[in-house]
Amino acid sequence: MRLVHIVGNRPQFIKLAPFLEATKKHKIENIIIHSGQHYDIEMSKIFFDELGIPEPDYNLEVGSGSHGIQTGKMLIALDLILLELKPDVVVAYGDTNTTLAGALAAYKLHIPVAHVEAGMREYIWRPEEMNKKIADQCADFCFYPIKRAYKNLVREGIALEKIFFTGDITYDAYIRNKDIALTKANIEILDFEYILMTMHRAETVDFYEKISNIVDAIIEIPIKIIFPIHPHTKKRLIDFGLYEKFTKATNIVLMNPIGYLEFLKLVMNAKLVITDSGGVIKETFYAQKMGVTIDNTTEYQEIFDMGYNVLAGFKKDTIIGKVFSMIKKDYVPPTENPFGDGHAAEKMVEILSKKL
Repeated sequence: MRLVHIVGNRPQFIKLAPFLEATKKHKIENIIIHSGQHYDIEMSKIFFDELGIPEPDYNLEVGSGSHGIQTGKMLIALDLILLELKPDVVVAYGDTNTTLAGALAAYKLHIPVAHVEAGMREYIWRPEEMNKKIADQCADFCFYPIKRAYKNLVREGIALEKIFFTGDITYDAYIRNKDIALTKANIEILDFEYILMTMHRAETVDFYEKISNIVDAIIEIPIKIIFPIHPHTKKRLIDFGLYEKFTKATNIVLMNPIGYLEFLKLVMNAKLVITDSGGVIKETFYAQKMGVTIDNTTEYQEIFDMGYNVLAGFKKDTIIGKVFSMIKKDYVPPTENPFGDGHAAEKMVEILSKKL
């Protein structure tokens, strides 16, 4: 069986690694196509190296650009490659433009599609929302990570025989790498209490009012904040004249982008995690840490319902209040992990092997 995996950013690289590992027990040929959506070596190659992912067989090198330009470039390139490869299945991950292009290109060529992380919805206007809806409609295998996602897929008319519960593949990745991160990650354990922060969503950093409120809130928190800064976030801060506020703040420790293992190590030793990333929300929960999310909505309501995270919106005073509230709380392990048992990738490969 020949599988083509189409990936293009950090969360997809993390999901790809356990999937590839699970295929080793089967007679499966894996071909990796990197869309080039993350083209900076610090944001891409380091994840391949750390996670033991082979060099991509193809790199589309689409780079940055508007949604239409980026997706269009991918579709043009993928048509030719998929016609040549004739895979048994195209595997698309998550909710990016890479996901959309991979699923759509395969569907139009009558190639079966497997969508990893199917059924996740916020039901708001967001480019990623439409990407994942279309990917699910194109998919022959909707691998959903949490039970609520099943209802979303059924509500949208996906045939029951295409829907499979596997658990969340990012939990596989966490279990596989947490001990490696603690012992081998190339970053020192900090000898002071700190909050870890990430911020990268376009819906967050591309709007002055939102990002300026976040900056004003963060610099007033009297605890060291470790901030590995995404290249796009740094650019927008500079564009808005806000970057200097961070560089002058005595509580902010700015870092260049780091790899997955280094990041996990920082999460596991943090007092609290502030983020606007769905993936980091889950990693914070896996690491048994409390979190504050800079957003008004989330795909992962289960974590919030259990009290491990809270939505802080984009207002300065609310962000500060939520941070002070959550940092006082201790993590009490849940009676059940809604993200499965850590064997999602094995279940996906088993399903594909049996069905094909």
